[in-house]
Amino acid sequence: QVHVVESGGGLGQAGGSLRLSCAASGRTFSPYVVGWFRQAPGKEREFVTAISWSGDTTHYADSVKGRFTISRDNAKNTVYLQMNSLKPEDTAVYYCAARMGRIARISWNEYDYWGQGTQVTVSS
Repeated sequence: QVHVVESGGGLGQAGGSLRLSCAASGRTFSPYVVGWFRQAPGKEREFVTAISWSGDTTHYADSVKGRFTISRDNAKNTVYLQMNSLKPEDTAVYYCAARMGRIARISWNEYDYWGQGTQVTVSS
């Protein structure tokens, strides 16, 4: 299995930037894909972005396309989420999730391993 831990959340300003990291440990010698999801108070968990094992394929929710960028460094077993042009509606708990395999997935129920989440708050 893969264990993932998020970091980098905090308070940002509208129009500003934050970068989240997702550090993986455990069975990282086998291919695994990573997705980011978020959940705002009173709302359902939603897909943000995902990246394939090779990093060649990425998917983004329409709400973040052009503003957020996912990337990965397999040598460091870390996936990054660069968030630019932040909006107050980006405020949520952000979760990193992993599943074994090479193909990125966009449905939360296709991921087996979840981090504890990191809070991102964007002030207007």
